[in-house]
Formats: sequence, structure tokens, C-alpha cells
Amino acid sequence: MWATFGIVLAAVWLYIREKYSIETISVGVIVTLLIFFHFFSPEGSRGLESASLLSGFAAPALVTIMALLVVGQGMFQTGALEGPIMGINNALDRAPRRTLAAVFGIAFGVSMFMNNTPVVVMFIPVLSAMSSRLRRAASRYMMPLSFICILAGMTTLIGSSTNLLVNDVLQRTSEISLGFFTQFAPGIILAAIGALYIIIAAPILLPERQTLETEVSDAGRQYIAQIRVTKNHPLVKAKPIAGLYPALKNVTVRMIQRGEHSLLPPFEHELQIGDILIVAATRNSLSKLLSTDSEYLEGMLNIAGFHDESKSSETSTTIVVSEVVIAPGSRMIGRNIEQIGFRRQTGCLVLGIQRRSRMIRKRMLDIRLEAGDVLLLFGYEADMQALRNNRDLLLLDWSTAELPDIRKSLYARLIFAGTILAAATGIVPIEIAALSGALGMIASGCLNVRQAIRALDMRIFLLIGAAFAMGLALEHTGGAAYIGMKVVEIFQPFGNHILLAAIFLIIAFMTNIISNSAAALLFAPIALAISKQTGIDPIALVLTVIFAANCSFATPIAYQTNLLVMGPGRYKFSDFAKFGVPLIFVIWITFIIIAPFFFNL
Repeated sequence: MWATFGIVLAAVWLYIREKYSIETISVGVIVTLLIFFHFFSPEGSRGLESASLLSGFAAPALVTIMALLVVGQGMFQTGALEGPIMGINNALDRAPRRTLAAVFGIAFGVSMFMNNTPVVVMFIPVLSAMSSRLRRAASRYMMPLSFICILAGMTTLIGSSTNLLVNDVLQRTSEISLGFFTQFAPGIILAAIGALYIIIAAPILLPERQTLETEVSDAGRQYIAQIRVTKNHPLVKAKPIAGLYPALKNVTVRMIQRGEHSLLPPFEHELQIGDILIVAATRNSLSKLLSTDSEYLEGMLNIAGFHDESKSSETSTTIVVSEVVIAPGSRMIGRNIEQIGFRRQTGCLVLGIQRRSRMIRKRMLDIRLEAGDVLLLFGYEADMQALRNNRDLLLLDWSTAELPDIRKSLYARLIFAGTILAAATGIVPIEIAALSGALGMIASGCLNVRQAIRALDMRIFLLIGAAFAMGLALEHTGGAAYIGMKVVEIFQPFGNHILLAAIFLIIAFMTNIISNSAAALLFAPIALAISKQTGIDPIALVLTVIFAANCSFATPIAYQTNLLVMGPGRYKFSDFAKFGVPLIFVIWITFIIIAPFFFNL
């Protein structure tokens, strides 16, 4: 037992120091436990052989977490939430406060039912754009985004990986398990109080730091592009106001080609099917158009016969945008895109052409290329990478970025809804629902196998595996029962209520030093040992572990969403402690107040 304590404390110390990677430490912990218990296994113990110590990697909870990461990646990859998000962003000018509340409300609602990491990833650029429009620092919104998503994870069984892991320990060591909404009632109260704290304290405690991210290069690089108004296009019958088209924000329409006629600004005509708009826009603006409405994407795909070749069958292949420069001496100089047969030669579609200090007002396909012109390209990743060997073009590899294929967004939404419905209703166990959802995302083409594998965070995988092994070691050597006994000895004389409050605070402290998953797995068996010693309802103690382990607010290393927002918000380590520590105490005090109403203490 004491050797196990030493191994666990050494692991915790190494995780805190961060001298080595999480993956290295986790594998080191597992190897150390395997070697130690191979030679010094407790007599009569059947739970510390290699198969048991490695069983964490096959635990249903870990499989569920990995599968939900893939489902979340499918939602991200298809831009399934882009439409609603952009609609909210457009309402910002009319009602900024209500719009901000709606954005955080949607982030909260979605995080209740899916892994919150992709949710934070999706909302970071939205809040960055909103902060710029409101002329406020992004640091006022990024940390609240992470904390709101963490709070949402307290409310349902799949809201956080922590909940699934603790439930797995409960199922493995007893005949009890948590339902999908077992924790909802106390969890939603804690989340609501936490959200109220964030609303009040954020303007006071969060720093006002301007982001380093600037769009100087993008703002100065206007691409000439063309938009074809097709049958079901959102621009059909769009009317100009004061000579401009409100539907095309951040896009300047320079000319409308209607049959043989060229219409110049200021515009007075309603757009019709067949119109070709010659526009000037930044790369970000063009990418947003392709990400918000499938008709824009379909219209672009149909230009220059993008669907005419065999490539169109590769619906699961990643679509990317990138930039190339026309090389000096290129055979493309002096010819336009149609004459070159650009699509046939490269497999890529030209979205726009950028030429410095020139005002071009003609169809993009009629522009004769010059050395130094920058082309914004759109195509499959394999075709884009093949341009590295093209002597006529210089691929700017750093500019390559994946584009959500929103043609699959409906499939992604249906698969996501089916996964949640199956898990919530108990039709199948949650691990089956999650795995089926992950398979559905791949089979429907919402993401390919490579993208699915990329969604599987190896740090989470190894960390959880190591935490499972440490938890088993504490359980089978009597370490968990010993810690539980000492905690009971110290705090039970003051009553079960105080005992529960002490356990909560200890776990909340530990979850910010190591990670929430590791803290939950270490303390779940300890909590169950305390339940056996005191007679307190094991559900009460398990929910205490879940709520406390989710209090990952005081350090950026406590949870991965904190690390995600650290850069965009330009936060320092101390900013998390300044804003997060009071939130932990707010949640703790709220828990102490509501515990008697939910648990028989």
C-alpha cells in the first residue's frame, strides 16, 4: 500500500512539474505499476495482474469518450453548427447583450450532450469576431466560454468524460449505475450559480488584453472572385439597399454580369438566377460564405466542372482552401483560367485572384494571369498537395486550411441527435450508442478515417489508462480504504454533511493540480470506500466526486478547454487562479447548501 502511495504521489508530482509530456509520464506510471506488481503482488489478490492493470484501455467509459470525440469531430468537420452560429452573429448589431447571452446559451446547451472540446473550438472564432465587432478584448469572453462548457458538463452523464469514468468505477465495484439525468437536478443548480458568478465577475476580474491576432495581411489582400446565382441560391431576388446587398457582408460587389450586360455600382437591380457577381473579398470572407450555406458551396463546385471528373466520387476526402503564387516564367502567364484549363491540370478550383494595387472589374475567368498573382484555390487535399511539384505555381503550404463540408451537415446533425437519443432513453448502453454514432459519421462521409483518428486524443487515452491503473492499485492494496478511513476519522465527528463538504474541497483542489479525469478515477474508489464505512448513499458520494472533479477552473492545465482559450485570450497562468478560485468556492458553498435537499445526510 505504501509503495502504491509513493508511485501515485510521484506521478502527481511529475504531472504538476510538466517536465515530461503527459504521454511519457502516463506510460511510465503504467510500466512502473506492471513491473512492481509482477514481483510484489499482494497475496491472494487477483486484481493487480497485467491484464487487470491494463484493463482501463478497454473500459467502456474510455471507449465511449473516444467515440464521442469522433462524433464531435464529425459535427465540427461538417460545420453542422455553423448555420445557427452565423445567424446569431448577424444579430449582434441589433441586440449585442442578448446575442452574447444566446451564444453562451447555445454553447452551454450543446456541451450538455457532447464533448465540450470541439464546442470550444467552434465558438472561439465566433467570439473573436464578436469581440472585434463590439470593440472589446477577446480576453473578456474566452475564459467564460471554457468555464460555461465545463459547467454544462456537470448536468448529464455524457456532458463530461469525468462523469463517464466515475460511473464506470461505480458499475465495476457495485451493482449501482448512474442514469443519463441522475445528476441533472443538483448539476443544473450548480451550473446556474456558476454562470451567474461568471456574468457578474467577468467584467471585474478578467483582464482587458488586446489579442495579438490581427488581420492586417488579410485586410490588405482582396481577392477577385465570382459568385454564380443558381436556382435555389440564397441571393435569388436579393434587393440592394443604398446600392449594396446586405446579404453579402464583408464582400464588395464590383460588377454584376447579366447575360451580355454588365451592371456597375451603385446597384438598383434585384438579383436573378444566372447572374454572375464579380466581388472583392478577403480569404476569410470567402471561406465563411462557403461554410454558411450549402448553395454557395454547390455553386462553387459546379464552376469549371468540378463535379465532372472522377474526383467527385471521393465525397469523404478532405476539402481544403490554400494559396498559390504564379511563378516567374510560368507557362500560365498571359493566359486566363479557362485557356489554361486550370481545373483539368491541377484538380483544383480557383476561388479568387489577388493582384496588388489593381482595381480589376471583369469576370474572374477573363483575367489574364501575371507573375506574382496570388490565387485562392479550393479542392481536395490530395490535389492540393500535388501542387508542390508544379513548376508553374508556388504552393504556400502554411496557408492550407480544411473547409467544413456542409453538404454533410444534415447527416451529422441526424447522427448526433440519434446518438444522444439512444443514450438518453437507454435503448442501448451509452458505449454502443457512442460507437454507433462514430461509425455513422465515418460511413456517411461526414469525416474520413484519418480525421476520425486525429480526433482521438492520445494524451487523454494514456492519461485515463494510467489513472485507471492507479485507481485499481489503490483499491486492491487497501490504499483507498485507508485514505477513506482517515478522512472519515477527521471529519465525521462533525457530521456527514461536513464530511461530504471536505471530500468535495479535497477533490476540487486535486483536479486543478492533475487533471479532472485523473482526479475522478483516483477518488472514485476512495469515495465508495467511505460509503461502506459510513453508510452514506454511494450515489451521494459519487456525485460529490463528479461535481468536485469538474471544478477545473483554477489552472490552465486542469482541463484541455482552458488550454484552448489561453492563447486567443492572451491569459497568464495567474488569470485562471484569479477568476477560477472564487468560482470553485462559489460552487463548493452552493453544493454545501443544496446537498441536504438531494441526499439523505
